[in-house]
Amino acid sequence: MAKHYDVIVIGAGAAGLMCAIEAGKRGRRVLVLDHANKVGKKILLSGGGRCNFTNLYAEPANYLSENRHFCKSALSRYTQWDFQALVAAYGIAYEERKHGQLFCQESAKDIVRMLLVESERAGVRIQLRCEISAVAQVEEAFELQTSLGRYVAASLVVASGGLSFPKMGASGFGYRLARQFGLPVTETRPALVPFTLSGAEHNRCAELGGVSLEAEVSCNGQSFREALLFTHRGLSGPAILQISSYWREGDEVLIDLVPQVDLAAELLEQKRQRPRQALKTVLAEHLPTRFVQAVTGDWFENRPLADCADKTLEEVARRFHQWVLKPGGSEGYRTAEVTLGGVSTEALSSKTMMAKSVPGLYFVGEVVDVTGQLGGFNFQWAWASGWCAGQYV
Repeated sequence: MAKHYDVIVIGAGAAGLMCAIEAGKRGRRVLVLDHANKVGKKILLSGGGRCNFTNLYAEPANYLSENRHFCKSALSRYTQWDFQALVAAYGIAYEERKHGQLFCQESAKDIVRMLLVESERAGVRIQLRCEISAVAQVEEAFELQTSLGRYVAASLVVASGGLSFPKMGASGFGYRLARQFGLPVTETRPALVPFTLSGAEHNRCAELGGVSLEAEVSCNGQSFREALLFTHRGLSGPAILQISSYWREGDEVLIDLVPQVDLAAELLEQKRQRPRQALKTVLAEHLPTRFVQAVTGDWFENRPLADCADKTLEEVARRFHQWVLKPGGSEGYRTAEVTLGGVSTEALSSKTMMAKSVPGLYFVGEVVDVTGQLGGFNFQWAWASGWCAGQYV
């Protein structure tokens, strides 16, 4: 015997729970299904366990999509201020970090608890450890065959996320379901992900594992000035994660390792003031000593400044301002924070998140071809898209 609901939401993450809560507030009978053993696993993992739950500066310019305008409607109707107010109403202590990022002061568990209380108040039922084997449209309803029985609902919301963190159960379920119903899916690839290097550059980064510095990283017309971290496999840190969303295999990445100073002017000035000082010593005043040591003999010869021609110093400065790299690849979905691409926005209503060709079928959150930059933007898209769908399911 099938169990009937008004709305079934697939996925107990940020977008799915927000949609379920809003639908429940409207008096809809809502069931949330998830194969995981916990609600909001990605929420709990995010922000080092503190959950960077939104960003004060969230706006469409912070998102990538084949249709950059698609996210405008949702982001304008459920804003960062709205979610911030919800967090404050629950007395959850939070703090603002650089670039408008908001984090829980205590734990990401506070956000999950808040969502569970909201779900309970809205009468939402959440069923975990539920595997879905088949979805079919029967007349004007959707029928789901699952490991816990058969469920039927007039509205079906797909909030199953992307391919990132497969160890947490991420899969391409949402994309397969979209294709089953004839909806196009744009190319998917890992985003907000570390780069891997090969050859001499790999060896150098491995030697420098753990060293970090502020850098400006550019690729395909985009630039980010943030921390860069050397790892045993390549490069990571916020600057690298940000630019990875704009990088494609084979592209070169330009890195300014000293964006805070005009290094050529500084070296020429120091040559006049401290002519006997070693070039390596002056460079180490602006860069980590371990890095300077690692490139000595390769990028420059360590001599007293007085023994370096002005053109030589200018060339040394250029090497540090314009380090050109061609990453061999990325760490992939294993460590990617999000999945770029997804269910095509051309197939969805930006107002309701419903599939234009399949009444009653909705897609929200990361499964959609809307990907935010690092810093709470992806959570804000999850809250906003889930909220919007919740008004119509």
